[in-house]
Amino acid sequence: MNEPAERLARLRLRISAAAESRLRTGHPWIYAQSIQRQNRPGQTGELAVVFDRHDRFLAVGLFDSGSALAVRVLHRGKPREIDSGWWAERLEAALEIRQGLFPAHTNGWRCLNGESDCWPGLVLDRYDQTLVLKLYTAAWLPRLDPIAELFVQRLAAERLVLRLSRNIQKVAIEQFGRSDGQILFGPALEGPVTFLESGLRFEADVLCGQKTGFFLDQRENRRHVQGLAAGRTVLNAFSFTGAFSLYAARGGARAVTDLDLSAHALAGAERNFLLNQDQPNVGDCQHESVQADAFDWLAKNSHCKFDLVILDPPSFAKKESERAGACRAYGRLVAQAMAHLAAGGFLVACSCSAHVPPEEFFEIVRRSAAQSGRRFEELRTTGHAPDHPATFPEAHYLKAIFLQF
Repeated sequence: MNEPAERLARLRLRISAAAESRLRTGHPWIYAQSIQRQNRPGQTGELAVVFDRHDRFLAVGLFDSGSALAVRVLHRGKPREIDSGWWAERLEAALEIRQGLFPAHTNGWRCLNGESDCWPGLVLDRYDQTLVLKLYTAAWLPRLDPIAELFVQRLAAERLVLRLSRNIQKVAIEQFGRSDGQILFGPALEGPVTFLESGLRFEADVLCGQKTGFFLDQRENRRHVQGLAAGRTVLNAFSFTGAFSLYAARGGARAVTDLDLSAHALAGAERNFLLNQDQPNVGDCQHESVQADAFDWLAKNSHCKFDLVILDPPSFAKKESERAGACRAYGRLVAQAMAHLAAGGFLVACSCSAHVPPEEFFEIVRRSAAQSGRRFEELRTTGHAPDHPATFPEAHYLKAIFLQF
């Protein structure tokens, strides 16, 4: 892959002692405020070489001139040329980790998980024959064509869709002519794509849906829910397009209620149920949709009882300053859910807030459950799915806890 600034002298950076220490321990980010010296202004997308205080090579990474997160590290240790062969090796290493993880009846999974797969600020998801590439930094935009070609050829996909985080959409369209939902390769799409997960069929709105179109990271938790659902009534709060609900239905649930504020998401859940009417138990499960704010509905409808309650809200803390408020919200949510839980029932509480560490979240749920005065057993806690590795603290966002009362 050609360098965006190939005619310029290599961008060289010297960073603070604290940043140098973090980098040596494996942290993949260098913030602009940690850069103490650089030989020239950097261009977004070029490679920046980082040296220590003794002018020894430390690392090389992608430079982003428009972000407080200035460098996303690609390689550390001994100097190495970052060429097309290196990128191909990084892709192969990530794919090898995923070998054997998915049976034939699953064709939706994460191929690349950002920094934890040495592709910082980039994720690549597969939905059958459609790949979805999501970028979280503009540093990838100058080299988009060669990486797109690499992904399509190696993964033998018929389509590649580009998704962009909100913070880079303006620069993407103005400087690079790239837009969110753009199809980089393959035929046009008029709607969602359909894929298989554990033998269930789901829609993924890859053009404009949340994340890359679906929440692939909850796959294992959905399987656990299926194993708890036989003969039970289920409330799926913050249900999105009903993936937990479908697993519960296949597990033998008598009735499932999807609760979400979004009419669009609930309509997607209805379509997903229709896609799976031939599945064992799904056609026999009563499926209801309720469009409402989950907090409001839980507070006003405590007379509605369920044998299994699933709480999978969006992130309550998108930055550190929101952490305290998020912790209070989780506690309140669990307390409200307890009022709806029948004797002998199960509570599944999830969090995708990276700023709330797993043990803190688990303790919030345990404490709120204990305050109800009901005895309970903790069945399990879970973290990231195997195709969503997390190799540094900020990457650990997903956690779930399963309780039985």
